[in-house]
Amino acid sequence: MFSPRHLPLALAAAAALAVTSAPALAETAQLRIAQQFGVAYLPLHVAKEKGLIEAHARALGITPPKVEWLQISGAAGMNDALISGGLDFASAGIAPMILTWGKTRDTAKITGVAALGSLPNVLVTNRPEIRTIRDFTDKDRIALPSVKVGFQPIVLQMAADQTFGQYDKLDPLTVSVPHPDAAAALIGGKSEITAHFTSPPFIQQELAAGNTHAILSSYDVFGGPHTFNVVYSTERFIKDNPKTIEAFIDALDEANGWIKANPADAAALYIKVENSKLNPALIQSIITDKDVNFTTIPQGAQKFADFEARIGLIKQAPKSWTELFPATLASRAGS
Repeated sequence: MFSPRHLPLALAAAAALAVTSAPALAETAQLRIAQQFGVAYLPLHVAKEKGLIEAHARALGITPPKVEWLQISGAAGMNDALISGGLDFASAGIAPMILTWGKTRDTAKITGVAALGSLPNVLVTNRPEIRTIRDFTDKDRIALPSVKVGFQPIVLQMAADQTFGQYDKLDPLTVSVPHPDAAAALIGGKSEITAHFTSPPFIQQELAAGNTHAILSSYDVFGGPHTFNVVYSTERFIKDNPKTIEAFIDALDEANGWIKANPADAAALYIKVENSKLNPALIQSIITDKDVNFTTIPQGAQKFADFEARIGLIKQAPKSWTELFPATLASRAGS
């Protein structure tokens, strides 16, 4: 016979049953992620190959999304696809992400999801007489993935601002070329391209060719390490899918830990996924380089934003780097 004094126990039992029998939280059923070329995207390769996003989604109690991986060269193409609804996650340099963040405050509201790591980019030339950016002439062409909106052109503008007091001084010399094609052209020495601002492993490939040399590092321009690439999305997608965002960041954290603990295996994975003919030892040397740090924590985001606001690329800089990324990262020691 049921007694009123049993009511609390009955309610507790019902609540427990409801929790244990509740279906997985309904979030996005698909996750379309685009990335570009190079070792900087290794955490995404690891997450893909090891199914880490799906595993962390299950751990958080949500149905794992069907993850579709795409490859697009350049921030411009990434942004177009993201804003048009053709992507859920784009990936590109932190500088162009901030530029897009500033330009879409009243529309798509692009915002960061996580950093992919801090890696230096290097400006390489095949002209022996060029020792600094002061030596470029109107006949030179500097290859970049996306002119004006990419990571490398914005860093080049920072360098020009420091050197000439004119941030757009070298803009007329820049041309949009995917990293692999630009590296081949620079090494071949038979095209109009006389310089390439690029990332690992293309830096190492070009410098090993014997007919090139480095004239500028992004770490020198920036005054120290900085985030290179980030993953970003729309504010609406992030708000509608908090567990998916958490699972993705957790997946990258696990991928980064695995890369650091297993550099040889990580190098072999990169070679396999990118179908690269590079020596695995070269990739491993990049992974273990003291200047390379695979991490989801943004580094130097505020400095990039302040520069872009100062020269008018965005109307106003955020008050803090945390305005550029989800609350999930706000408690971490970013900058």
